[in-house]
Amino acid sequence: MAGVRHGLAVDLAGVRFPLPVLAASGCFAGGREQAGLTDVHRIGGVVTRSLTYGPSKGAPTPRVAETPSGIVTSVGAQNAGVREFLVEELPRLAKAGLPVVASIAGSSVEEYLRVASALQSEPGIVALEVYLSARDREHDDLPFYARRDVMTDVVGAVSRLSSYPVFAKLPALVPDIVEAARACVRVGAHGLTLIDAVPAMAIDTRTLRPRLATAIGGLSGPAIRPIAVGAVFRVAQALPDVPIMGVGGIATPEDAIELLLAGAWAVQVGTAALVDPSAPAAIAQGILGYLKEKGFASPADLRNRLRYDPEAVG
Repeated sequence: MAGVRHGLAVDLAGVRFPLPVLAASGCFAGGREQAGLTDVHRIGGVVTRSLTYGPSKGAPTPRVAETPSGIVTSVGAQNAGVREFLVEELPRLAKAGLPVVASIAGSSVEEYLRVASALQSEPGIVALEVYLSARDREHDDLPFYARRDVMTDVVGAVSRLSSYPVFAKLPALVPDIVEAARACVRVGAHGLTLIDAVPAMAIDTRTLRPRLATAIGGLSGPAIRPIAVGAVFRVAQALPDVPIMGVGGIATPEDAIELLLAGAWAVQVGTAALVDPSAPAAIAQGILGYLKEKGFASPADLRNRLRYDPEAVG
């Protein structure tokens, strides 16, 4: 369309990224691994690995099993702790000029708060992402999302404490993702990240053993993209003014555009970046090409463009 100025910057109700594609949690680490593999200025930002207060060894090995349509993983919250992150990783990310979304985790509400407190007013951080699939040692090691009251305790407490906007990361398999999203926003979440990996398992039929040391892991990759699209669509219809970062199985520009049309304000790329570190940058450029082709000015223009019959949607 002649005269239309096309741009890729996105504004998630005050949380701004120069491009609509971020590296998902755990896939970019501190940036050292990507040196020479990709131009960090061609992605919109990075979500850190999930940070705990002290060092965490994560899950035992083996941790990864390939499937025909993705991977099943059980890494755990492996990290050197939030204080080490502030010394070793954040300065490198800040120097690169990358907006940083800090993913935080813990085994108790208190630990989430200690991590959030340690991150207060650090340069380069633009938001927190609350990882709700961590295990709650005070409630039978269930994931924090498993009980609505516990989930909202964590999200609400972090939101009240933090000087940063807070995004709650929800899995698709909660009993009612729309009500879970509403509950998180009600207690103070600025936005939502949809979705987390789907619980899954892989078995080696030759050895009769699980392929992961923990037996159950999380499925990510192309297999879960339709689940992510559906979750984003449902929540965006119910909460149109709440920023959503869509994540799950994005490998191509078309995959990302699907999530943006479903209602996401930005997207995160995870598994595809493990295979090809340049994937997020290529996806961002593909989105730009689509905007030009369709005559849209920005990724925000894709929201509310989906053609469907609202009365037919269940």
